[in-house]
Amino acid sequence: MATLKKALEAWRSIQPLSDRDKDRLSRRFTIDYNYNSNHIEGNTLTYGQTEILLMLGKIVGEAYVRDIEEMTASNVGLKMMTEEAMLKQMPLTQNFIRTLHKTLLREDYTVYRMLPGGVQTSYVIHAGQYKTRPNSVITRYGDRFEYASPEETPALMSDLVDWYNEAEQKGELSPIELAALFHYRYIRIHPFEDGNGRIARMMVNYILTRHDYPMIVVRSRKKNEYLEALHVTDQIVGLSPSDGAHANIKEIEHFLKYINQVVADEIWGDYLFVTERNENNWWYDGQLVRFRSPNYAKILRLMRTMPSVTQKEIQEELNISITAVQKLLNQLILKNYIEKNQANGNWQVIISPSL
Repeated sequence: MATLKKALEAWRSIQPLSDRDKDRLSRRFTIDYNYNSNHIEGNTLTYGQTEILLMLGKIVGEAYVRDIEEMTASNVGLKMMTEEAMLKQMPLTQNFIRTLHKTLLREDYTVYRMLPGGVQTSYVIHAGQYKTRPNSVITRYGDRFEYASPEETPALMSDLVDWYNEAEQKGELSPIELAALFHYRYIRIHPFEDGNGRIARMMVNYILTRHDYPMIVVRSRKKNEYLEALHVTDQIVGLSPSDGAHANIKEIEHFLKYINQVVADEIWGDYLFVTERNENNWWYDGQLVRFRSPNYAKILRLMRTMPSVTQKEIQEELNISITAVQKLLNQLILKNYIEKNQANGNWQVIISPSL
């Protein structure tokens, strides 16, 4: 596990990146970010489906239309956020946050709920508008946690944006401190009826990008660590939404420590992605996979150049038994590194080469 200092020093040592490495990192980040940020919130698209959708504009296998639309909108929002972050002389505005939210949610929609006793109720989720009804969450410990009321929200969001622009100008907080504190304060307000987590994580990358840091991914496989860091910090800051919305950097020390480690891990991963060049080294969802047997990498390269390759052709190319080929394929499928298109029988390689 790399420290933040080590990760930043390593990252800066390989600057400037070649155009090819920039493109490789951009492709990897686009898939990883959209998949993980939406998966945390319940999107059911697989990593492979996400890659094919975002890179090729297609969907393979069964998928909910809403999940497809959500993932596509997320990528549009990511591009919009990145472009806005590059305008470093422009201050942050509430209008940008609301526009980003409208981009992610696309349009208003109705949610239906069944109340105890079998009575159905419904309410409208408004895209790009602050909430009009109270929102809360049942924590993993079973207690109800209340966010800011609809009446409080406009003023608290105004405070948040004004604080951010002033703090950025002062320069007393590091970019990571700014990002962590903004995320925490924003989540305690929970200004929209849906999509708050996705906006919070996107705003972290907005802030990092404005200060020339690589963007990061909060991995869905570590969702519990993420939620626990927020929960522990809530206990320290206090349960009043106003207290949470005005928390200071010392009060969120626990969450800041968590964000520091995420940033360190992600930047270190970017460094390894660029520098660990080996035909047996591959990447899947932010993890470096070092294949012990070169046959795995040989199969993957075959599939990348010949998507319709058969088991027999793999056997002949590798000069191993058909049983051995099947075992290798089963392992690659089990790990979700490859998928087979049921429509045309072609292989889709999801895992990415380091070369």
